[in-house]
Amino acid sequence: MTGAELLSHCLAKPGAWQDEPWEGDVVAKVGSKIFAFVGTGERVGVKCGRNRDAADEWLARYPEDATASAYIGRYGWNSLRVGGAIPDDEILEAVDASYEAVVAALPKKERP
Repeated sequence: MTGAELLSHCLAKPGAWQDEPWEGDVVAKVGSKIFAFVGTGERVGVKCGRNRDAADEWLARYPEDATASAYIGRYGWNSLRVGGAIPDDEILEAVDASYEAVVAALPKKERP
């Protein structure tokens, strides 16, 4: 899967839009919240659980390709390497789950 395909998948979600809050860091947002850190497409940052314990399952399954995200990892965010041991369909499922978790936490007026 390429970075462009990953970004396309993110932006196909209802209400999703692309932003670049930091120079060179592309993210996908829904409402005012980020649900995927896409960057260059080599890695994707997604919410993998409600907390660090839930997100650690990814680290156990894919120790070479999943890491806790810097600064926000304690909130259940992981960085997953694209093109490594994690199958593309699992990465896309993780993006979908991240989107759904972020939408569920949005105020009703911001939900798509």
